[in-house]
Amino acid sequence: MRSRFLISVTLSDLISLAAAMTFASLVVFDIPFPWEAQVAGSPLPMLLFLVTAIIATSLLTEQMSGHGVPRPTYGRMLAILFGTVFLTASLLVLFRDVYFSRAFIALTAAGWLVPASVHRLVRRQRPWTERIGVITFEKQLADDLADSDHADVLWVLAPDFDGPLDLPDRDVTIAIDLRSVLSDRVAQYLSSCDVAGYTIRPFVSVYEEHTGRVPLVHLAEGWEISAPLLEVARWLPGKRLFDTTITLLTAVVWAPLALAVAAYVKVSDPGFSIFRQERVGLNTATFTMYKFRTMHIDAEKDGPRFAQPDDPRLIRGGTFLRKSRLDELPQLWNVLKGDMSLVGPRAEQVPFVESFRHQIPFYDHRHMVRPGLTGWAQVNYRYADDKAETVEKLTYDLYYIKHMSPVMDLRILSKSIWTVLTGSGAR
Repeated sequence: MRSRFLISVTLSDLISLAAAMTFASLVVFDIPFPWEAQVAGSPLPMLLFLVTAIIATSLLTEQMSGHGVPRPTYGRMLAILFGTVFLTASLLVLFRDVYFSRAFIALTAAGWLVPASVHRLVRRQRPWTERIGVITFEKQLADDLADSDHADVLWVLAPDFDGPLDLPDRDVTIAIDLRSVLSDRVAQYLSSCDVAGYTIRPFVSVYEEHTGRVPLVHLAEGWEISAPLLEVARWLPGKRLFDTTITLLTAVVWAPLALAVAAYVKVSDPGFSIFRQERVGLNTATFTMYKFRTMHIDAEKDGPRFAQPDDPRLIRGGTFLRKSRLDELPQLWNVLKGDMSLVGPRAEQVPFVESFRHQIPFYDHRHMVRPGLTGWAQVNYRYADDKAETVEKLTYDLYYIKHMSPVMDLRILSKSIWTVLTGSGAR
């Protein structure tokens, strides 16, 4: 289903290119078919270069859709546009004797943007819906899957079912819980579906793809998280370089803003503007995290606890600083020091980690990467203030660690901008 969707997007882009070529040909050559243009040399190689370039850049940028349900993004559209123009220009330089028209190429590129944007706008409303039949005992996980935007769960079958079964429709994906012990009847049913050519996939894979979470009950030894991380370890030094570069380049914006916030905190409440606290980071090592103080000096004299709505410990304006994330500006210094990353799991307080690591299975796996200013859990789930919600956020953190990539980091950073603008999820 995913492959068909991505292919259909590429085909739509090619149709958009054909329309853009017709438009450019009418403007430049006064005819709708550019290959019939009366010019010095055949324009066919130039047209072939354009088509080849857009197909090549579409394939090269396919991974920008990321793991999970693909959505046609405008970022990928621009990457295809610039990649096509660059590759076409490179081919024209390589084959110098080929006819080309700068006006035609420029108008084609500009004309392609309109239909390409329109069909992405339409597809982004509901990219595709996968019709799924689930075989599992885990009703809660099946309900989570049914609640996701692009999964249509048609039926949920118990693995020990022993009654009559009919073959599903041809376009139904059968998601099977591989941990379950199947009855003879269900085993025969799956075997028949496999021989008949139906799509049969592990339930865990389907669940992760549609929900963006890792089902904790399906983890066995934890290597299901650590092994995929080894696949992306090669670019982790590049992630560190990206964090440092972006932080330094944007310092002209955040540094003056940080000075203004520090002055405001100092005026609003006596005491130091910077709040220091020990947090748990990479490989469970502790580090000192910096934030602007949003609570009174003695707010945690009775021990740390989760923030609450309308928390009386907050200073005047503390709620705004938290909702706008301005209180987290000093953490950019932690990024420069290497304690944190721009994207990663939330850095939690030491007492909370000590408690959760004994109560929640695989909790320490979130410390396999540097903690981040923002993360997959932060942009997908509200603030967690108890054990149950911490477990929910952990399913997102583990999904990020399993599927982390440069493209996913960019997606999270773009989502975080909206989170900051709306102030959602903060306390």
